[in-house]
Amino acid sequence: MSLDSIVTRHTDRLNATHDALPATCDVLVIGAGPAGSAAAATLAGAGLDVVLIDQHTFPRDKVCGDGLIPDAHNALRKLGVLDEVITLAQPAGHIGCIGPRGGRVDVPGTLAVLPRKELDFILVRAAAKAGARMFAPVRFAAPIEEGGRVVGAQLKAGDATHEIRAKWTLLATGAVPQALIAAGMSSRHTPSGVALRGYVKNDKMVGRIDKLEIVWHRAVSPGYGWIFPCRDGVFNIGVGIADSHDEHKDGKLTKKEGNLREIFDDFTRVYAPARDLLKGGEWVSHLKGAPLRCTLDGAKYSRPGLIVTGEAAGSTYSFSGEGIGKALETGILAADAILEGKSQGLDDAKVRAHYEAGLTALKPRFDLYAKANFVNRHPWLADLLIWRAKKSDRLLRRMSGVLNETSNPGNLMSFNGMLRLFTE
Repeated sequence: MSLDSIVTRHTDRLNATHDALPATCDVLVIGAGPAGSAAAATLAGAGLDVVLIDQHTFPRDKVCGDGLIPDAHNALRKLGVLDEVITLAQPAGHIGCIGPRGGRVDVPGTLAVLPRKELDFILVRAAAKAGARMFAPVRFAAPIEEGGRVVGAQLKAGDATHEIRAKWTLLATGAVPQALIAAGMSSRHTPSGVALRGYVKNDKMVGRIDKLEIVWHRAVSPGYGWIFPCRDGVFNIGVGIADSHDEHKDGKLTKKEGNLREIFDDFTRVYAPARDLLKGGEWVSHLKGAPLRCTLDGAKYSRPGLIVTGEAAGSTYSFSGEGIGKALETGILAADAILEGKSQGLDDAKVRAHYEAGLTALKPRFDLYAKANFVNRHPWLADLLIWRAKKSDRLLRRMSGVLNETSNPGNLMSFNGMLRLFTE
């Protein structure tokens, strides 16, 4: 089924012009990626007047691995779009973890792959269907403040400037920090990671690569490589460094070693399926790079009248670079906090505390993935983990439980958890 065939009658709410921008709304959502669209759909579905803006018209491309792990499935189900997504996505039942010596273990999970151009279009249409008014291309310029509270935003559409007053403003502008800086919310101006990906069509690799594959090797350290199968013989192939910048005591950040293009070339040299994919394939979309913001770090979460959500708040996992699910989840958390405040008459501070408590509850998972970054820099540990997982059904179930978010993530990377690699 093509993307065009699933365009709903609500697409006319996706404005390509600023002419009809209103002067006021209940909630202004800036950024129509997964977090912004999820928040807009949730808020508009509850009856609030929501304006959603983005600097790009849709559908638009977005650099990403495109992997939908179980947290994304759960959030998409909550938003009511999971069936639509799965209709277009390539399903998979495992993540294949491949070590430097070629060892492999397949971790079971509920997985799928859908290019972000299609996924984000589904999500923004869901927001429009719920009643949100979408305007693009429109850029965020600066917050409007009165009495120490954000009460809306100045927007730019071409050369024109427009102001919208809102009871709440949600910043869901992704990894690029300019909007955070303009809003006074950035505590880290540089990315915590970087990634590079492209799409290759190779019908001969269909069936040979039918899982989400993540590869560790000395040649790509401190990064990792991946190949994720899409539909119709297309594969998302890329490399990432999820811990790409050092932070010094003076608060400044400097880029660590590693050229992504060189890492990509080394990946396709040392990993035979990647080499074969390119050798017999055709580039559908050439390599593009993007920054990552990870570990729920690098930005203030809120201030009076303003909430930061999605990758702007650092919702991407370290180690694997997966971020779609938690972007959706944090967008829903932001919307739920506003709705809770409205229904119970809570003041600004309590609404923001409600939201930040939700983010804090997610921290153990982000901490696990941050600790696992050690494997990217010391890939021999992947060999060890794969070797033990192939010998221990219990360890494999624990790894699957972390992936599916059904077990405590802290147990796997704790000292006792690492010790059990040798004993269970």
